[in-house]
Amino acid sequence: MKMAETTIKKFGTAPVFFTAISTILGAVMFLRFGFAVGNVGFVGTLAIILIGHAVTIPTAMAIAEIATNQKVEGGGEYFIISRSFGLVIGFSIGFALYISQAISVAFYIIAFAEAFNTAINFLLQNYNFPDQVKWLLLQKQTISIPALLLLTAIVLWKGADLGVKALYAVVVTLFISLIAFFIGQPAYADTNSFDPFLHVGNMGGFEDLSALGFFAVFAIIFPAFTGMTAGVGLSGDLENPRRSIPLGTLGGTLVGMIVYVFIAYKLAVSASPVDLANTDKLVMADIAWQGWLLIPIGLAAATISSALGSLMVAPRTLQAIAKDKLLPSLKLNLWLSKGSGKNDEPFNATIITIAIAIVFIVMGELDFVAEIISMFFMVTYGSLCLISFLQHFAADPSYRPTFKSRWYISLFGAIACFGLMFFMNAAYAVFALTLMVIFYIIANWYNSDKKNLALIFQGVIFQISRRLQVFLQKAEKEKTASWRPAAICISENSFQRFAAFDLLRWISQTYGFGTYIHKIDGYLSKAKNKEAREAKTRLIKMAEASKSNVFIDTLISPSYTTAIAQAIQLPGISGTDNNLIMFEYSRLQDKELGTIIENFKLIKSVDFDLLLLGSTERGFGFKKEIHIWITSDDFENANLMILLGYIIQGHEEWNGAFIKIIALYPEATCDQERERLYALIETGQLPISPKNIEVIPQKETTETKTIINDKSKDADLTIIGFREELVRHNGASVFAGYEDIGNIVFVNSTKEKVIK
Repeated sequence: MKMAETTIKKFGTAPVFFTAISTILGAVMFLRFGFAVGNVGFVGTLAIILIGHAVTIPTAMAIAEIATNQKVEGGGEYFIISRSFGLVIGFSIGFALYISQAISVAFYIIAFAEAFNTAINFLLQNYNFPDQVKWLLLQKQTISIPALLLLTAIVLWKGADLGVKALYAVVVTLFISLIAFFIGQPAYADTNSFDPFLHVGNMGGFEDLSALGFFAVFAIIFPAFTGMTAGVGLSGDLENPRRSIPLGTLGGTLVGMIVYVFIAYKLAVSASPVDLANTDKLVMADIAWQGWLLIPIGLAAATISSALGSLMVAPRTLQAIAKDKLLPSLKLNLWLSKGSGKNDEPFNATIITIAIAIVFIVMGELDFVAEIISMFFMVTYGSLCLISFLQHFAADPSYRPTFKSRWYISLFGAIACFGLMFFMNAAYAVFALTLMVIFYIIANWYNSDKKNLALIFQGVIFQISRRLQVFLQKAEKEKTASWRPAAICISENSFQRFAAFDLLRWISQTYGFGTYIHKIDGYLSKAKNKEAREAKTRLIKMAEASKSNVFIDTLISPSYTTAIAQAIQLPGISGTDNNLIMFEYSRLQDKELGTIIENFKLIKSVDFDLLLLGSTERGFGFKKEIHIWITSDDFENANLMILLGYIIQGHEEWNGAFIKIIALYPEATCDQERERLYALIETGQLPISPKNIEVIPQKETTETKTIINDKSKDADLTIIGFREELVRHNGASVFAGYEDIGNIVFVNSTKEKVIK
């Protein structure tokens, strides 16, 4: 590729610093900072500065940390968030960030028009214009829209290069106006002593200027502290982002904070609270040396530089989103991602940004625009702090930033951001968060292929799981009489018959935990390992499609015996020891059942409860009727069978199903057993109606299997108990003779379970 065709990144640290500081020392400083001092006093304003920077400094440190660990490419904050949280979450935050950056252009241009108030008032007072001309001069859009179009022409014509050069000029102008402000000597300073607590709220006779609440003032002033991340949007144009972003961002934040403290003090000693609180008056112009001229020029420089910074950053954010193909339309992604020139200037994205800005300029609602901007920036700052905190917690070996913040600083910054949103304006906070949820839903719908679990979340989940597992193993556990399933299922026929997988996910959905093991016959080899990975991927997709909570794994083993021996020694994934093992066989294939029976002794060596699912072509029918058969031989099995029926019935796929308990007892004990069952259901608080309990007197001449075949031929699932010693003596015949019934779960409990 030729050099002319490549993107040339040539900016150093200075553009990052000047973009940040010019955005921080902007419109709010000139137009509303005196308002803050007038309403809450110098001490209150100092508290606002400190609280505001309790958000911005952790964010600046988080950005510095992240930027020194990875190369921050085009898109700045969006790039960091999307590469940390994943593209879909990144889009929901990043697109809201872009909207706020685009609206910021309008905000600063509207404020830029305020700098011409003195000149317009002079013209109207000294010249007799026609009414139409007077009306036109009084409209903010008369200045703001031409200014926006001129600024756009500069950016589109020469790109960020000329924009940065213009940035230097306006920063110099801003610096001169601040010097003029600090050297000004108003008469108020000579005749009044400094009172750090003085504000309109504790001055009698000024009801029309009564002080606002602290957080109401904070909400108006907070946009003054935002902007320290503005330079991050130039990341794609920087020669060394890892160096320039931390130095420029932290430098701009700290310098801005210091300047604001001195400005607040100068305002407090130079003008009365009444004059300061009057938003119709540009009080800094009355304080500064030659303020009538230099302060409006400074305001114009500050606002136009902020607008210029936003106009350079916002299109690059949108361009980065489009390059990730996250917008709903493929054609729109291609159009917006295209750049022009050797620096890949986002020409098309700039056009969209200007269109959005013009809409808000026409609206002209400065305060509304300011608060919405603050909300989106708060979410962005909180997300950046959260990324830094999660990276510390995840302890990823590849996360090795050369600049390190502290986890508690990042956590505090994240909590402060999201908390202050609601203190500032709860309604706007809800609006902003709702809008981002909508963006997430849209991105999730149109980008299903990008719904991967981000590495940062994998690391966090790994750390939580690791610590919980170690804690659970070390902790002394209180013994409980209640039982919950921690089941293992082994099957070779995962893709031929789904009955075992279905039964396990029903059992483990809410009340327990299930591990499904797909057995692959053979010895471990490269080819078998590849087969196992592919099978595991298919099974995970099955689990996702069925919304199951089953843990999936595969096992390569030359025989069923070795597979069982390995499986029953597996540690419990949930932190609880496994206590139940399940097998499935087709009632049409005796060979499968025979293999399972051969390993009964091995299975019972670890005192696992045992389930055998005999499946048929009928499957689980309509999932409406579960029959549980209890006989005089099921003293240990009965309660486990009832619990399993209750657990399965609780799954949403068995919604509306009912459990029927059918007991077979000798005639002499029927009444006694019926009362025992009623008491068990009542004290165990199981949702089984007494009318669904049937006790059948068994005659010696009647076969048990005959009765079961007759009564349960229409059941969707039948649960039957069996005793291990009967299987040892009679073999597979114990499970035969149920040809008229659908799927059957044969249950063997190691000991009687307690239903509490």
